Amino acid sequence: MAWKVAGINFDHFHMGDLLRMVADHPDAEIVGISDEQPERMAEAAKKFELGGEQVFTDYRECLETAKPDLVILCPAAARHAEWTEKVAPYGVPVLMEKPFAATVAEADRMIAAMEAAGKPLAINWPLRWFPAHVKAYEAIQEGRIGEVLEVHFYDGNRGPLWHGADKIEKEPTAAEKDASWFYKKAEGGGSLLDYLGYGATLGTWYHGGKKPLEVTAAWNQPEGLEVDEHSITIARYDVGLSKFETRWGTFTDPWTHQPQPKCGFVIRGTEGTLSSFDYATFVRVQTAEHPEGFDLEAPALQAPFANPVQYFLHCLETEAPLEGPLSVEIARIGQQIVDTAYRSAEEKRTLPLID
Repeated sequence: MAWKVAGINFDHFHMGDLLRMVADHPDAEIVGISDEQPERMAEAAKKFELGGEQVFTDYRECLETAKPDLVILCPAAARHAEWTEKVAPYGVPVLMEKPFAATVAEADRMIAAMEAAGKPLAINWPLRWFPAHVKAYEAIQEGRIGEVLEVHFYDGNRGPLWHGADKIEKEPTAAEKDASWFYKKAEGGGSLLDYLGYGATLGTWYHGGKKPLEVTAAWNQPEGLEVDEHSITIARYDVGLSKFETRWGTFTDPWTHQPQPKCGFVIRGTEGTLSSFDYATFVRVQTAEHPEGFDLEAPALQAPFANPVQYFLHCLETEAPLEGPLSVEIARIGQQIVDTAYRSAEEKRTLPLID
């Protein structure tokens, strides 16, 4: 069958990337896009050659007219629950672009809405589709470094407005920064809410679904901004400490030149260590037998496991459950860590994991 896909709400520029994956899928097609601000859809409509009858400013009209089999949502972080609840009654599976939500309470609203609709909800984390990070998980599952004790994460970019869909570079104006939801506290902006979910969710995946006992976080909010551009979160597990650091303002973007510190993960286990960096083609491993270290090749991912659209459609077609970071089970633990870190940074104290 040809899967019909609609993209609704263009708050996050990742919508363009996800629609590109639909357009490239041999068994999927874009049947509609919707946003309250028509100008935000103009580039996608042109790029994917969509007719006027496929472009909507009312999401309800889009759903009722296009009748999609899958909806991609890219709203601002603070509106994820709202938009999930708007779409859920139409009985369509939802792929929500990261983060899961602004709070655990909102994540639970999303889960409840989709359960009531009887349709699956997937949370996409782009880092999940980096070959090196997938290879790191496979190496852990193979027991190459024993039980995971520590996950160290550092990630970010020059800033959320320094690039658009397909990583096209641009330099933001002051007006764009002032107008962007990324820099508004009420809309879920800031580097912590933008990037901590990546580390916390993939970190939970690497930890085998384990939850930390408590969380301590601090952030830096530059003068004149109401959100942070740098945060550090320490999560204490029963096996030790893990660290998750987020940064807007890296020296370079990792997809052009890896900054220092490098963006990605360093993981320590009972029997060894490994490092997995964004956009790398290998994972570096240390063991007692090879203390000098060696590289494990991280080959390109293959369909239907190469991107979130392929994977979700595969799960829908085969009725297979969503697994890993895209599953609500793993993503919810990541959200718990994010919630606790946010409150810890605000209150400047260590807190037990929020449920």
